[in-house]
Amino acid sequence: MDLTTPAVLFPAISLLLLAYTNRFLALAALIRSLHDRHSAEPNELIVAQIGNLRYRVQLIRNMQACGVLSLLLCTICIFLLFISQVLIAKITFGVSLLLMVASLGLSLREIQVSVQALNLQLRDLEKWEAGNSSTR
Repeated sequence: MDLTTPAVLFPAISLLLLAYTNRFLALAALIRSLHDRHSAEPNELIVAQIGNLRYRVQLIRNMQACGVLSLLLCTICIFLLFISQVLIAKITFGVSLLLMVASLGLSLREIQVSVQALNLQLRDLEKWEAGNSSTR
């Protein structure tokens, strides 16, 4: 194993963390928007989404934590290779890869939860559409 092996992960991890940050910012904007809408006009659909949003925020936090730890361990691995501690570097790199797998798994779960939230919205829209089509 040489210095280039862990260095290959740097761009991937950086892009992944950027994607996670964008998801977090979009979710934060959605939460603020829903809060304002609910404050102006209470709605049970918004209340139903609160638990979903809280869980998604926790998932994104954990995704980011695993991603950051993976990047940190990649950096430590490069340093260990630099000082010729190959065995420890291999172990560190292996743990870094496991953290990246955990991060990606959490990302997959967050996508599933996000789809559930969208289905809630679609069901509400379908109910509204059904109610309006019967009054036409």
